[in-house]
Amino acid sequence: MTPALGLYIGIFAAVLTALIARKRLTSHIMLGIPGALGLLYGMVPHGMLGITLPFLILIVAGVQAASIIGANKAARFTHEEQEMFEGPLQGLARGQARRLIDQGVWIDGRSGEVLIREGEPAAQLYYLASAGAQVHSRGNLVGRIEPGNLVGEATVLGETAAIATVTLTAPTRFWCAQGKSLNAYLAANPDARHALEHSFNVSLREKLDAMNRAATPPGTPA
Repeated sequence: MTPALGLYIGIFAAVLTALIARKRLTSHIMLGIPGALGLLYGMVPHGMLGITLPFLILIVAGVQAASIIGANKAARFTHEEQEMFEGPLQGLARGQARRLIDQGVWIDGRSGEVLIREGEPAAQLYYLASAGAQVHSRGNLVGRIEPGNLVGEATVLGETAAIATVTLTAPTRFWCAQGKSLNAYLAANPDARHALEHSFNVSLREKLDAMNRAATPPGTPA
């Protein structure tokens, strides 16, 4: 294999990796690699003229990566937001989490307040920072939601009606984001959507397990 062929294969592999990388920072860094390899590849047969385009690619990738790194360092969270970041948003970078949290607002809820009503679309996504909630289906208590969990993740990204009613059991501090604005944000940030959907799946599995345990009579073998 000639050096030129090796550089060409390296450029192709780096570009392919940049295209399929889910995290934006990883994609930008991998995009910078073909720019650097292109400098070497273009300089050998063509001199300075051959390195112009690879040099521009390297500059663009470097600026984009630096902006993401800067946003991560600049991101600041309150105590409640830090717990949210370390919980359901742990798959996001700090900058991504900061922008996602900014899509919603923090609210002080009242005991007995209904967040989601059975049979109706869940138009908001919630995160409970304190206290908790009860889940009723067809009038029966089927589960409880503890602090630190999301509420509405099963339907907020679609148009499916809620299968249960969620009611606060005590004065509760919670975060709330409108489904339409959240969907618009995630459509423009597919890497954030992937990380959030993964968190949704984990949250739903945990809630289903809790509901199954609550429905199982004592003494029944697992």
